[in-house]
Amino acid sequence: MLSRIAAANPRITKAWTDTGYRTKAVDHGARLGIDVEAVRRDPAAKGFKVIPRCWVVERTFGWLMHHRRLACDYETHPHRSEAMIRLATPNWRDT
Repeated sequence: MLSRIAAANPRITKAWTDTGYRTKAVDHGARLGIDVEAVRRDPAAKGFKVIPRCWVVERTFGWLMHHRRLACDYETHPHRSEAMIRLATPNWRDT
């Protein structure tokens, strides 16, 4: 997925990933010239703490869930799901 995003948007220089994808995503991003940072929780923190940059993903999912067709994955092919997401995001696609 990172390769397709880099090909479609050559201006992208930074990406964030979950710690579960840390090694592969960082290595692959380096080959593409993208700085991939794994967002992780501070192990010394007690209780609830906001994880840096995690809100970006949660905000995006929240915006997408306003579109009924995206609230549940009805599409059988990934390219159709991608098309529906692109249709739902015309105002903030390039931000």
